[in-house]
Amino acid sequence: MHAGDISSPSFEDRVRDVLCDVPDPEIPAISVVELGIVRAIERSPPTVLLTPTYSGCPATLVIEQAVRHALDHAGFGEVGIRTVLSPPWTTDWISDAGREKLKAYGIAPPPHGASMSSLRNREAAACPRCGSAATHEVSRFGSTPCKALWQCEDCLEPFDRFKCH
Repeated sequence: MHAGDISSPSFEDRVRDVLCDVPDPEIPAISVVELGIVRAIERSPPTVLLTPTYSGCPATLVIEQAVRHALDHAGFGEVGIRTVLSPPWTTDWISDAGREKLKAYGIAPPPHGASMSSLRNREAAACPRCGSAATHEVSRFGSTPCKALWQCEDCLEPFDRFKCH
């Protein structure tokens, strides 16, 4: 059996393990698996399905190239990559570990289930630095299109918050 053997019962787990080491290019503290961009791993034909955080994400090609490189390097050269836009990615697909890493990186993660309540999600975000709920949105546009800029009223630090969708 070689590294890319798709007949192995653990094929999907081995591919997922490889992709757990592929960082998101805009938030390198979190992997594409933790961010929920890796939607599925299929056996026939062997394919990784990726869903970008939104259809116009400028990092989509970079993510595909990083996934391709990781798969090739691990011996999964025959595994294809396909971008899937429907249904669209949702912040609910961010793993619990990913939410913790976002917070440690200084980005307020969206609460679980936030995508069901509102696209704008006006609820206060907890400051990822001090934990205060006394925060407010400064701008709908943060460091990337999928984040908004917020500020903590207690520690006065600005921070990004993932837009809920």
